[in-house]
Amino acid sequence: MALTFMQMVQKAKENVPGLSAAEAKKRIEEDPNTLVIDVQDAADAGACGLIPSSVNISLGMLPIRADLELPKELRDERLADRNRPVITTCGAGGQAALAAYVLKLMGFTNVAYIEGGTAAWKEAGYEVVH
Repeated sequence: MALTFMQMVQKAKENVPGLSAAEAKKRIEEDPNTLVIDVQDAADAGACGLIPSSVNISLGMLPIRADLELPKELRDERLADRNRPVITTCGAGGQAALAAYVLKLMGFTNVAYIEGGTAAWKEAGYEVVH
């Protein structure tokens, strides 16, 4: 059965925890090792600003960058530790939920996404960089 984008997002949300902007901010402050990944395509990332200290790895490239069996030059070493806390974000949260689910399927043990994405972060009054 074919799934729509929103159906895939719903399945992802059933399998990985969503965080409010306040919960995400608290986790980031409590553990500076937390990796925040904005999964929008590079051309779109930052349209509403970026969360400080976040890195941009597009949703399409994320499984490649996180695959420990691919050649080193294709991987992102920040994704080598499957126990490292990871929080995904995007503009509005849909792609972030999918990204968190992909990482969970790849063995990440502490992954979540920001409900409402960076837009919710900004709405909560938290800093973004442009």
